[in-house]
Amino acid sequence: MATSTKPYLIRAIHEWCMEQGYTPYLNVVVDGATRVPREFVKDGQIVLNLSPEATHQLVMGNETISFSARFSGVAQSLLVPVAAVAAIYARENGQGMAFDVLPDAAAERGEGGEPDRDDGAPPPIGSPPGRGHLTRIK
Repeated sequence: MATSTKPYLIRAIHEWCMEQGYTPYLNVVVDGATRVPREFVKDGQIVLNLSPEATHQLVMGNETISFSARFSGVAQSLLVPVAAVAAIYARENGQGMAFDVLPDAAAERGEGGEPDRDDGAPPPIGSPPGRGHLTRIK
């Protein structure tokens, strides 16, 4: 079976953000296979800053994305299945790419939810900040 194009597209948008001086944000549908600080999960999703200033030892593989980051001053190791990535985009203009997270896959791994933010957190998939846009990949 051929590897999905999704991890390659995620890495490409991340590289583009870095080259443009933008901050790459990753929107993730959190489930049982996703290792993130649960207290920062809102409506089954979390938005993660993937900039070099925010991450340490970032590894963007074909199956998982792993790194360590500080949350409320405490270093934590994170593990995100590529299948759980809903979008990657630039914080500054919202340009990036959105991906379908298959309901069947999400149901197998845990539960997701529709975003409903009013807490000032980075916007979830479908509502990027500013004048940008996300290109949805199925």
